Amino acid sequence: MTILLAGCGDLGTEAGLRFAAAGQRVVGWRRSPDKLPAEIEGAAANLSTAELPPVPADTTAVVIAVAADAPTEEAYRSAYLDGVAHVLDALERDRVTPERVLFVSSTAVHGDAGGGWIDENTTPEPAGFSGRIMREAEELLLKRLDGTGTSPIVLRLGGIYGPGRTRLIDQVRTGSAIIPDQPRFTNRIHRDDAAGAIVRLCTMSAVPSPVYLGVDNDPAELGDVLRFLAAELGMDVPSTGSLGDARGGNKRCSNALLRETGFSFKYPTFREGYRDILAGVGVRHP
Repeated sequence: MTILLAGCGDLGTEAGLRFAAAGQRVVGWRRSPDKLPAEIEGAAANLSTAELPPVPADTTAVVIAVAADAPTEEAYRSAYLDGVAHVLDALERDRVTPERVLFVSSTAVHGDAGGGWIDENTTPEPAGFSGRIMREAEELLLKRLDGTGTSPIVLRLGGIYGPGRTRLIDQVRTGSAIIPDQPRFTNRIHRDDAAGAIVRLCTMSAVPSPVYLGVDNDPAELGDVLRFLAAELGMDVPSTGSLGDARGGNKRCSNALLRETGFSFKYPTFREGYRDILAGVGVRHP
């Protein structure tokens, strides 16, 4: 049995290493396959084009984990909407029917909830083009796999942090961090837990739900995160001010459905995750 990683950057590579450790054959599609570790069979591919490599005939699960080249509407459409379409086209072309296709999406499809709780039953209301295009890609996946025998899975990840993903740490270190003057909830997940969730949803025996929120147990206020980092770094508490529009929207995402699959977090809150990052645990994959 083969796992196909359509898009194999930092997150895809970490998931691929976990699939391989569990005894799966793993094939990774990316533009620079020579950067992949030996455990993943690399194949050169650009998902924004229709010319994709052959899909292994024994593929049981496909993970679509792509990233836009730039923060523009055109780049997002090319990466996510075109990427999903071209992978599904390749499956049809090669007449491969995997058990599951998982698309890594974002909680950005939910926009802002005024600090309220949301879950998989909450109607998506994306605020910007990124969330809107992600939502279009989700709908494309669900529509095209309907009735095919392949289970679609949309995994909406919160803000990914981990080795090499140190935006908030850098802000605190440089003194540019600002604690918002109004409560602002944020949702995040450590890269390793995001990879673990991908593996769990692709390999568990139970039939997966079509949508999961991939966030940790603590939708924390941004101010609490910044105060924690300042204390860990021995820095002064950041100043308070207005941040304007909320990055990612002000909402609290529930991970109850993901935890019901039996998945457990290595980093249940930002505290455990950031402590490991500050201690130099883990590496970011090229």
